Amino acid sequence: MIVSDLITLDNKSEVPKYKQIVQSLCFSIENKLLKNGDQIPSINEISKYYNLSRDTVMTAFNELKAKGLISSTPGKGYFVKSTETKRKQNVFLLFDELNAFKEILYNSFITSIKGRASVDIYFHYFNKRIFKNIIKENLNKYSTFVIMPVGFKGISSAVNQITNANIFILDQQNAELDYPGVYQNFSKDIFNALSDGMSLLKKYSKLIMVYPGGKEPKGQITGFTKFCKHYNFKNEIIKKPDERKLQKGDVYIVPKDTDLVYLVKKAKEMNFCFGRDIGLISYNDTPLKEVVANGITTISTDFNAMGKTLANMVLNNINIKIENPSSLIIRNSL
Repeated sequence: MIVSDLITLDNKSEVPKYKQIVQSLCFSIENKLLKNGDQIPSINEISKYYNLSRDTVMTAFNELKAKGLISSTPGKGYFVKSTETKRKQNVFLLFDELNAFKEILYNSFITSIKGRASVDIYFHYFNKRIFKNIIKENLNKYSTFVIMPVGFKGISSAVNQITNANIFILDQQNAELDYPGVYQNFSKDIFNALSDGMSLLKKYSKLIMVYPGGKEPKGQITGFTKFCKHYNFKNEIIKKPDERKLQKGDVYIVPKDTDLVYLVKKAKEMNFCFGRDIGLISYNDTPLKEVVANGITTISTDFNAMGKTLANMVLNNINIKIENPSSLIIRNSL
């Protein structure tokens, strides 16, 4: 079958040529001019017939591959892989890690998708090399890429390799990447949360933040410092909870759950009562924190809402940046 039987291009149309190629081949599949397993004209044939650059045709083929409609066999060419032109989206989801609150986010996203897209999840575990490799290995395989870039530097080139697919940034914004997504405003969230708890914080003498650095967002420190300065609150920042002895009148803010466990055990050893002798504020709420030590106060974004918002953006291709809601959940530890 010759090229013009399958592909029609209109030079006067405002639709980009590569999009016209995609639309034409989809039309040919829908109308059974092409069937599952059929070979389609090569990149060279199409570019020569219509006097197009190879890159234009390759862009169209990459989009068709991302849609799951065609596949390539080295040395043989491109073939129809599926005749489902109205098939659901396939989503590449790259998390930093899976923990209790990220599981809430993931489950909310999957529930909200309601089978309207297939989702594959990957993890980079805060390793930049793994982050880059996973993206490279999955180029042109998905119609949508959702990534958690955390605080990585030097990753724009890796992400910019993604073409003919929607890209969304999740959880932490990254200065190198200007894409739509749902994010936490860590500096604003911690400042507002501590301000909301001021009536309880006033009964304590010192506010201590355990900030180990590394994978923890720097915005947490910025917001904490801003709050203490604004309200003239005596404060201290330490990397590990065992760097200082627990004292009555202290309030601890603890992003890491391992440090939270240490402080709960230490307070029990010293017969300190949370909410009376010392205060404790954790980051990221989970059902378990409702019952640990009679209830742990948390600063937490709404991970359930984040999953729902992300699903809506993916399904409806909403290209904006949305700040996810956060709040202080007060329990007995404060």
